[in-house]
Amino acid sequence: MVDLKTNKNNGAKVVTFGCRLNIYESQVIKDLTSQAGLNDAIVVNSCAVTAEAERQVRQSIRKLRRDNPDAEIIVTGCAAQINPDKYRDMPAVDRVIGNQEKLSLASYQDSDEVLVNDIMSAKETAGHLITGFDNKARAFIQVQNGCNHRCTFCTIPYGRGNSRSVAIGEIVRQVQQLVDNGYQEVVITGVDITDYGLDLPGQPTLGQMIKRLLAAVPQLQRLRLSSLDPVEMDEDMWRLIGEDARILPHLHISLQAGDDMVLKRMKRRHLRHHILEFCERAKRLRPDVLFGADIIAGFPTETDKMFENTLNVIRECPITFAHIFPYSPRPGTPAARMPQVDKAVIKQRAAMLREAGREQMQRALQGQVDREVSVLVEEERDGQLLGKTDQFLPVSGPLGSSITMGTVAMAKVCGHNDDSLQVKWLSKS
Repeated sequence: MVDLKTNKNNGAKVVTFGCRLNIYESQVIKDLTSQAGLNDAIVVNSCAVTAEAERQVRQSIRKLRRDNPDAEIIVTGCAAQINPDKYRDMPAVDRVIGNQEKLSLASYQDSDEVLVNDIMSAKETAGHLITGFDNKARAFIQVQNGCNHRCTFCTIPYGRGNSRSVAIGEIVRQVQQLVDNGYQEVVITGVDITDYGLDLPGQPTLGQMIKRLLAAVPQLQRLRLSSLDPVEMDEDMWRLIGEDARILPHLHISLQAGDDMVLKRMKRRHLRHHILEFCERAKRLRPDVLFGADIIAGFPTETDKMFENTLNVIRECPITFAHIFPYSPRPGTPAARMPQVDKAVIKQRAAMLREAGREQMQRALQGQVDREVSVLVEEERDGQLLGKTDQFLPVSGPLGSSITMGTVAMAKVCGHNDDSLQVKWLSKS
């Protein structure tokens, strides 16, 4: 069991936006600012995946300044890396630190107003020994950073740099430390984890790395994967999905669209049939698997027919966890120069995609009724214990004397509401 209270430490307040990799890096920032003595500072770890994400970052910065007039506010993350001058010029911001610099103790001992170097010059991703995550029952481990692909809508490579991998020994060391500290579930994170190992000696694949990790840390109970590229999966990874129950049956696909022409204009590596084949193969290996996916609504030039092809993928796979992003042009990207879809149409298509995703979620929830499920218990709220099943379905159940946060417990599903399973706790697993 993870003692969540003892994971709290001094250091800056860190406000995190965006991906799971940012969650991992925010804990590194927390530890580094503690070492630097910045206990009264606020660090905003930003995201730049969409224009809306950046709007939320700027709105949060302004509110943080209003609520904390005397605090030092430091902005880092992808938005700061891509456009440091924009954040330097905000009256609410004291310092701007780049994505590479935010993981260095020296950055928090420095006084430079802007500390942002060329991210494309980054050649390696250093391991950081993290012993725990504040107020979190699951742990995150970075295995890779950056991206070698140049999708026409995306600015993330300019915020993260080119793909670079963490050595297997470092990953094993980190996971062993987390398991020793009581974590029962670890999430593998990165920008493009299926590109893992291409820059390392011998070019180990993601599957080969995870196979070695599971053999080296047999006490690890649950391993969850973050976003996967459907055409970059290696055979060792497929074998692990089919043979090792510690790989959890929840696979998130970097999908973006379900129409071949849109995918080509996005400069993606896959086509529609690759998505369907990925899901069919996964279901053959693990019949209980559920899928998530990132999908862009209203990409430039998208016609009604192209949109229908994407909408149908949600139903055909099916996609239970549909993360829908209305397209917004990112300055400097090729897609921003393509013929744009009307904003009202984008909004309507995003709503239709979300509704299709909600329908699949309801089917998945209903399919669990009367079953026994394994749950990682994450938090207590309003007299209920909340957690996630192996398939990442949300769970809510009454407080129990033997069930505590950070434990894996068995539960009987009694019913569900719109967004979670209602359970009766049975025991710790």
